[in-house]
Amino acid sequence: MAGTYVPGGEAAAWAGGRRRRGALRQRGGQRRACGGPRRFPHHRPVPGSSLEPQESSMEAPAVLEELPPGAAPGKGAHELFGYVGIEAVLDQMRVKTMKTGFEFNIMVVGQSGLGKSTMVNTLFKSKVSRKASQPGQEERIPKTVQLQSVTHVIEEKGVKMKLTVTDTPGFGDQINNENCWDPIIKYINEQYERYLREEILITRKRKIPDTRVHGCVYFVPPTGHWLRPLDLEFMRRLSKIVNVVPVIAKADTLTLEERAEFKQRIQQDLKAHAISVYPQEDFDEDPDDRLLNNVIREKIPFAVVGADQEHQVNGRRVLGRKTKWGIIEVENPTHCEFPMLRDLLIRSHLQDLKDITHNVHYESYRVRRLNESNRVALSPPNGLPGKDEDDSNL
Repeated sequence: MAGTYVPGGEAAAWAGGRRRRGALRQRGGQRRACGGPRRFPHHRPVPGSSLEPQESSMEAPAVLEELPPGAAPGKGAHELFGYVGIEAVLDQMRVKTMKTGFEFNIMVVGQSGLGKSTMVNTLFKSKVSRKASQPGQEERIPKTVQLQSVTHVIEEKGVKMKLTVTDTPGFGDQINNENCWDPIIKYINEQYERYLREEILITRKRKIPDTRVHGCVYFVPPTGHWLRPLDLEFMRRLSKIVNVVPVIAKADTLTLEERAEFKQRIQQDLKAHAISVYPQEDFDEDPDDRLLNNVIREKIPFAVVGADQEHQVNGRRVLGRKTKWGIIEVENPTHCEFPMLRDLLIRSHLQDLKDITHNVHYESYRVRRLNESNRVALSPPNGLPGKDEDDSNL
């Protein structure tokens, strides 16, 4: 009967194996005295594990247990004795991304004249700002906050990115700026609502169009003093629903000493008012990411300078602002912190911005909306409909 498979006999075989191993332990390890543990030609013992031979041990060798599904590979993981090709999935993901591209949506908020459009053009080295997309149009300060979005497809080395830039002209430009953040909050929630409606459809699209705001760059005026109540209230409200990245606009108007003091005061204000800007410390999972994010948090807010014109410096063309004293190089870390902002938004944390948006901010909105819908569905049909019922259309 050797080699015959008996249906349902796995449990019995496992129990029999335990009895046989117990009998071997009672024999005092006689087999080990005759030559040590049996080794298979293609399986090496994991260093530091119970499979590694011990000189003075008289116990039976422990059995390497299989990892449960979903467990992270560690000391108990099986070693491969040949090439499998698991890492090829990275190439597959890269090829797929190059074919389909990806979406990135950024919002810039701040008073007029702080260089928001120039900064966006500098970030992507292209005329992608709202003003650049509407040349010749007369610019007037609107009486209310108006959100305007422009979308471009940028391609670099075969990788396509659908970039949407949302500008907020009129923010903070009025004498009375009370509740000027409400249109911005409404816009962000509308994008969450649009994504949610697509997600709960019975027949969904293979790829849901993503118009959710992944990052909001807030431009702080270079006053050199403290954050204004408007700045604090805006970041306090917006940081709960979107990734907020504060920057000191037109940092070349401050001396190095003024810049350092202003940055320190802003950090104190954010801490005193419990405002969590991106990258949020609560979402650091990996130790390496935590070390990198700690360095970034020490530098926030970034003191940035924007420029979309090139100048000749020592035989090379650089982006910068030309003054009577010289040229302020935008991409020179000794001149400003624009390279750190660019790396954060594009080169190192772009995918993390999208992940935090989907897994944290959008998830919070989704749970709240579904709970509202459930309360309306379970409420008794007597009396007039409540506020939740009027607001909920799911």
